[in-house]
Amino acid sequence: MMHFSIPDVQEINDGNGSTFIGYNIHINGVFHCTVRYKQLHNLHEQLKREFGNDNVPSFPPKKILPLTCGQIDERRSLLEKYIQMLGQDTKIFSSDLVIGFLLSAQQESLCEKNQEVNLDVYTMNNYKISIRVLTFDRTEQVLMKVCKNINLSLEYMKYFSLYLIKEDNSDIFILRKLLNLESPYMSHKIMKDHNKIYLRKSYWDMNFDKDLMNDPIALNLLYVQTLAELEKGWILCTKDTRLHLTKLQAKLAKRDYIRFAATLKYYGYTQFSPCYCDYPNPKTKVLIAIGDNELNMRIIDSGQHVKEGCFKVTRMRCWRITATLNKWENPEHSQTSSATCLELSFEYLMSKDKLQWITVASEQAILMSLSLQSLVDELLLKKNGCEPKGPITNKGPWSYMKRDGSSHLISLDNLDTNTNKATIGRNRIQDTFSIKKLQEKFSVVSFKSGRGIVENHAFEGIGDENL
Repeated sequence: MMHFSIPDVQEINDGNGSTFIGYNIHINGVFHCTVRYKQLHNLHEQLKREFGNDNVPSFPPKKILPLTCGQIDERRSLLEKYIQMLGQDTKIFSSDLVIGFLLSAQQESLCEKNQEVNLDVYTMNNYKISIRVLTFDRTEQVLMKVCKNINLSLEYMKYFSLYLIKEDNSDIFILRKLLNLESPYMSHKIMKDHNKIYLRKSYWDMNFDKDLMNDPIALNLLYVQTLAELEKGWILCTKDTRLHLTKLQAKLAKRDYIRFAATLKYYGYTQFSPCYCDYPNPKTKVLIAIGDNELNMRIIDSGQHVKEGCFKVTRMRCWRITATLNKWENPEHSQTSSATCLELSFEYLMSKDKLQWITVASEQAILMSLSLQSLVDELLLKKNGCEPKGPITNKGPWSYMKRDGSSHLISLDNLDTNTNKATIGRNRIQDTFSIKKLQEKFSVVSFKSGRGIVENHAFEGIGDENL
């Protein structure tokens, strides 16, 4: 599941005295690229040839006359709904055509040349892995180079992912997991300072720890991540357990250290920065952690006493992300100050006949939503005894239309090596942006045909014994 939005547009000077409107596509809450209407229309026509006209959502119609500001905003909204619907179709979204389009659009938007550069990736104990990458290398290619650099067998690569993480003094905040439709080098460049790319395990089921322990490099990665999360307080332990862990660490008993840490509270969870919730009372300050098939919530009262509650993902019927004017008090550790506020709302089965909506206000709301989705996906795969689906095979060949109307072929295998396809930087538009904000707040995120709802398929199997 991806969160797509087009919150605003840009008026772009093509360098020849003319201007056009560029639509800013954000993926998972972060700017990804700026594209023209005709570029998305060209993508749409290719999608119809690949998947059939009936299997592709309708595209916003063309206009003959120049658009007014109101019509531009209307088109922005319709294009946003279009790409959100594409993002809900796994077959379409996983295709080489869509991935190649988004990769190429990111490259063109940043006016990058395809060249070899240095990229630093860090393990969770802040050990730096320096690698040489191409600016056009997508996430999977960079992850593979990282694994080869540290001599990690590629069979264990599936257990790890690359994450953008923000450092704020002694604290760190996980911003998002990098996707295969982007270049880690360029995505890191887009973000502000104090962000680093980290290598972290990317699964929820602790049984996978056993697989990693069979390989010395994988074991070490799991070990240093466990050490770091204990040090940061993401995993809770008492003085006695801390003393026992210290003894195991002194003996370099890595497997025993991990096994013991796995028995502690919040092992394997993703921790989020302080935020606010409307449960059990409005503007309740909470700490949220997601893992072990639940969203865990710690309530911090005025006396700094902590009350804990948990919401099982199997009892969440659905959830949604919205962005509204900020009606919440900003958390003390807020990463930014904004007039808008992201909210994660989920409908929860409180008792056998009672469903209740619960809303969390957090700048990490999108990451929370994606964490819930990946947890549910893993849960369903395990329940059904299925393996993750392989890549989608395309007929092709497909092309990417650039802003000036010229094209190049899309090939994920060769996109970063073919010199003819590296001409995105040649004759490119020298963009001078004058941003036109067409609305004061983000639009409501529509994950499912405009309803703004993510249905939780794990909820369908709930029985009386789960209540």
